[in-house]
Amino acid sequence: GLHAYVLNWDFAMLYAMEREWLPHYKLGWRTHKRLVFRMDGEHPVGASHHQKVIVVDDALAFVGGLDLTRSRWDTSAHRKDEPLRCDSDGKTYPPFHDVQAAVDGAAASALGELCRIRWRRATGRPPRFVSETLPDRWPHWLEPDLTNIEVGISRTEPAYAGQASVEEVRQLHLDAIAAARTHLFFENQYFTSGLIAQALAARLSETDGPEVLVISPLNQSGWLEESTMGVLRARLQRRLRLADQYGRYRLMCPVLPRQDHDCLNVHSKVFVQDNKLFSVGSANLSNRSMAFDTECNLTVEASSNVIAEGIARLRSRLLAEHLDQPLEQVMQLTNQHQSLLTCIDALACRERRLESFEPFAAPELDALLPQQALFDPERPIDAEQFLAQYFPGEAREPLPRRMVGIALLALLLIGIVLVWRFKPFEDWLNLASLVAVAQELEALPLTPLFIMLAYVIGGLLMVPVTLLIAVTGIVFGAMPGALYAMTGALLSAATGYGVGAWAGRDVVRRWLGARLNRLSRRVAKRGILAMLLVRVLPLAPFSVVNIVAGASHIRLRDYLIGTALGMTPGILLTTTFSHNLMKAIHSPRADTIAILLIVLLLLIAFALFMQRLLKNNSDDAAS
Repeated sequence: GLHAYVLNWDFAMLYAMEREWLPHYKLGWRTHKRLVFRMDGEHPVGASHHQKVIVVDDALAFVGGLDLTRSRWDTSAHRKDEPLRCDSDGKTYPPFHDVQAAVDGAAASALGELCRIRWRRATGRPPRFVSETLPDRWPHWLEPDLTNIEVGISRTEPAYAGQASVEEVRQLHLDAIAAARTHLFFENQYFTSGLIAQALAARLSETDGPEVLVISPLNQSGWLEESTMGVLRARLQRRLRLADQYGRYRLMCPVLPRQDHDCLNVHSKVFVQDNKLFSVGSANLSNRSMAFDTECNLTVEASSNVIAEGIARLRSRLLAEHLDQPLEQVMQLTNQHQSLLTCIDALACRERRLESFEPFAAPELDALLPQQALFDPERPIDAEQFLAQYFPGEAREPLPRRMVGIALLALLLIGIVLVWRFKPFEDWLNLASLVAVAQELEALPLTPLFIMLAYVIGGLLMVPVTLLIAVTGIVFGAMPGALYAMTGALLSAATGYGVGAWAGRDVVRRWLGARLNRLSRRVAKRGILAMLLVRVLPLAPFSVVNIVAGASHIRLRDYLIGTALGMTPGILLTTTFSHNLMKAIHSPRADTIAILLIVLLLLIAFALFMQRLLKNNSDDAAS
């Protein structure tokens, strides 16, 4: 009679190659009929369903930072040679630190209601409701840290589909920071929220303000996070260093001795204010978690000395784990000095310890990264701001102006054809001769190979791909020309990509200059979506983008998918336009001219459509 409901973030296609393939099939169709698996896409563009909540019979619930995915299990010992720390394929992974809370009673029941509301929003149907009589589901082996307490549930939900935004997590953080008297303790995967940094800086500048301890991983996960969230963290660190006039701030990482990864991977999301408040959940110290993604935190506030002692013990247990020291000794020193930093300094005598660090951001990345970056937004971003974040120096003009290039190309083609109407060009380059050439080429057994070779050579020689596409449309007609042009353009793109990958970033930097080296970084960071934008908008020459993409190490698969998606509309319109332009010039009948005007209007409509599409996406996200 057991029914299980699993609601997973319907992640953006940008992450498709990094996530479980065909989740609906694997987790929906191939599993037991009483396991109902659904993907949640009911959120603004760019946002994610980030809550990590499990509810059992409305009687027991788990909330924290722990994702239900591989490479997450570990013990508090974080031993180097831990045989159980391996994924389903038997491959070992580095130590991993996270925190999760378990609750029962009314708190678990309220979390069950939260999950049911979210399920109805995502699927349009209510899940099966359990009995109102709550059974005892608390694990017999799990000793509770606190009992008979009130638990606060804090959420982040962005405004979407008529639902007002919920910013309880952000307000909770700001209130706790403002109310702190002795210390603020944070364990968090990210530290990028400008709003939180501003609140902390204000308290650090006070003569009698609280200590601020932030425990975070030394490095972000992978080069992408390191070059984005890592840069934002480095900026916050500089800001808090300037505000810390009285030496009350530390950013630290847990050091693990004699391991390949010296510092522990901290994924937890915990904060503690004095002995008054303890919060654990899914919310990072990032802009996203404060207002943009869906989040859920559980919070306990000290309404008695017993609860205050329990909060102090929970915080000390985390410190004792990182310092490899007995819990009671950590509690004794903290109470004696009323200082977390003094306690850490006194006990940081073992190989496993907490160590201060300064996040490093390469100056070129720091200079290039926007202040309000897309990967850590507080709210949906409009189309023009969206493009400016990707290519700030190259995309500041409004989108319609950037489409003027298409109109100029059309005029250029008209001028070329008009020139061809006059001798001596008409004698050797006219519609009849082009048709004859096309017929000769089509008669050859290797015609497709010759056309592909022409695109590859043209791409290497920096011949404008639009000119190649236009000529292909003139010679082979609209639809056959479009097919040849798309195949040739993709092959040319792959060849240029290979050249860039072979040459490497340093060569590309010296050859193409700083501006295009900046484009390289942005393309590599954003995959399919970036390539689609680069191909739709005239940001750089086709051949140059190919080489830059290869040097930037964007995946070839993502690169070709983005290229195909971005170039298809333009290729169809260009081949159709060039083919009908030649017919209109050589056969100026009313029907041919009408077709030409229709195609020209389609070119203009395409530009306006792109503007409207991007604008509507932003408006929908903001509504």
